[in-house]
Amino acid sequence: MTETKGRPPALFPLFAAIDTLPGIGAKGAAALQQMGIEKPRDLLYTLPASGITRRRIERIADARPPEIVTLAVTVARHFPPSTPARPWRVHCTDAAGGDLTLVFFRPRAAWIEGQLPLGERRILSGKVELFDGLAQMIHPDHIGRDEDPLPPSFEPVYPLSAGLTQKAMTKAAEAALARMPEAAEWIDPQLLAQRGWPSAAEALRIAHAPASPADLSPDSPARARLAYDEFLAHQMTLALVRREKRRLKGRASCGDGVLRRKVLESLPWPPTGAQARAVEEIATDMASDRRMNRLLQGDVGAGKTLVALMAALVAVEAGGQAVLMAPTEILARQHARALEPLARAAGVRLAALTGRDKGELRAQILTDLAEGRVQILVGTHAVFQKDVAFHDLRLAIIDEQHRFGVAQRLELSAKGIAPPDMLIMTATPIPRSLALTQYGDLDLSVLDEKPPGRQPITTVMISDARIDEVTARLDAVLDKGARAYWVCPLVDESEVSDLTAAEARFTMLRARFGEKVRLVHGQMPPDQRDAAMADFSSGAAQLLVATTVIEVGVDVPEATIMVIERAESFGLAQLHQLRGRVGRGKGASTCLLMYHPPLNETGTRRLTTLRDTEDGFRIAEVDLEMRGAGDVIGTAQSGLPRFRVGDLEHQAGLMALARSDARALLERDPALDSARGRAVRLLMWLMQQDQAIRLIAVG
Repeated sequence: MTETKGRPPALFPLFAAIDTLPGIGAKGAAALQQMGIEKPRDLLYTLPASGITRRRIERIADARPPEIVTLAVTVARHFPPSTPARPWRVHCTDAAGGDLTLVFFRPRAAWIEGQLPLGERRILSGKVELFDGLAQMIHPDHIGRDEDPLPPSFEPVYPLSAGLTQKAMTKAAEAALARMPEAAEWIDPQLLAQRGWPSAAEALRIAHAPASPADLSPDSPARARLAYDEFLAHQMTLALVRREKRRLKGRASCGDGVLRRKVLESLPWPPTGAQARAVEEIATDMASDRRMNRLLQGDVGAGKTLVALMAALVAVEAGGQAVLMAPTEILARQHARALEPLARAAGVRLAALTGRDKGELRAQILTDLAEGRVQILVGTHAVFQKDVAFHDLRLAIIDEQHRFGVAQRLELSAKGIAPPDMLIMTATPIPRSLALTQYGDLDLSVLDEKPPGRQPITTVMISDARIDEVTARLDAVLDKGARAYWVCPLVDESEVSDLTAAEARFTMLRARFGEKVRLVHGQMPPDQRDAAMADFSSGAAQLLVATTVIEVGVDVPEATIMVIERAESFGLAQLHQLRGRVGRGKGASTCLLMYHPPLNETGTRRLTTLRDTEDGFRIAEVDLEMRGAGDVIGTAQSGLPRFRVGDLEHQAGLMALARSDARALLERDPALDSARGRAVRLLMWLMQQDQAIRLIAVG
């Protein structure tokens, strides 16, 4: 049964306009919208960010100023101000005769005298401070009688935007909580009992009324449960998308291994265990009649290109074709160059096709492709153009420098061609928690070993004040035939930035080293860029000044030196990718991280992490700790969800648990019509996974 009825009526009050909550008018609604809160449901999952502890004391002598306390006092005397600019002071005493002065700026006499009548006992709560050795409290937070409820000993503090008060926020959150319907439990009862988690409604109540700082921790039972709810809804969506893709019948592509053996025999050393395992996983997927959707994740230099070629050869062995798509022309042409000798060893024809191929050459490639004479095509996303027709496309490999989200992957699946098996490659090591979030609809193969022959890279931090030493050292090694990269952060001189531009640095280095220097950046005409890269690859040039256009995939094994100028201005993942351009051949390699002192704490941690390890997965974990999930993946282009409660940095284990739970539930209950299945549907509506709900059908 497919969910077509729309959102269950029980949830309507939570999806009403935000100004239907008491105390929220047009101004309050606008302020809440600034925080991304548009309906009561959003407020439910906007939890207090911190809290105030109010210690209850009997005597003012027990206070530890500056401290927030609650105590009973008797009002002894009022001291009205002598001039309007002066404060109003009220002298109070406690049961033991201790003194406390209350201070009010811009006072209204009638209000103060009404709140604090002479001789009356009052319960006060606020911050006690010492002024000239005497205890005072400026503007108490709370003034009440004995019969009034005491302020809580721990008071939650919500995040606010201009125009909102804590009081208004608390009142609105309480009203939103009252709209949460009683719902059947959507978490597996065994997991609930094992973790000691409360029900969803109870968890929300506790999270909005924390009794102590411990209740604010992501590990507290209430918050962990709410995070799990978000993760479970997200992983249900990915599991449904995955099932939907698998339902697209693939074709079994069974290779006999003959072409792959020829390639392996031509290699100087055998593949790593990780490469062999990945090829085996891919070949098994391709041999089934279900469509493959697999992510191949590998660190810099882990040998993804070989795995991609072996996957393509499975398609060719089965009588079909494969396409490898790269994000840029430079990368597409480089892949073609790297794969050509291996394809030749297998006796397979490989061709490259990018937007720059025109006229007869393009027409000939297209004819050969349509008639099956080209078995492997390498190109940019231009290969999806209408006039590009395959004879029998069985495998699409996407080398994605900029990851696209689940929605774009769904669009790609819907392309008119009978859907080929799909292998997505990423060179950015992603922490497991993010891989599950970002690619949970895909099966995962990880290359976590370096092929033999990869040289370790010596990484050094050096101040840019020593640039003359760097150029002198370069002079010596270039004379011996070495090749080096010099990476600069920007292309043009910019007034807002003092980062050295590539063109200015090129001019300086050209003056010193003459014809040995070339420049590449993203704004150059492609033919000039290709010519500069070709000179560097052949050795006609020895020093390549570049922007981050060389970050991904550029492969010149003879290059052994990488200078990264203003290294502190790059992200960790980017620095790791840039460093990976050296250490690819036989020579010992060096990476110089040239920074502009003084380094701040972030810059220091970034550069020392890179200096101390070459493990891309370790670097990715540090990057995640330092920047947060959205930034690491680049939320704008990632399709990464923004969780309101869940915290990917600290709750990676819960995400993995939610993934296996979601997949197991769909296996057992494909239409989600068991009692738990129906409860999970409600959760998905609550978490606004409307698009995915339409995919719930009999599995």
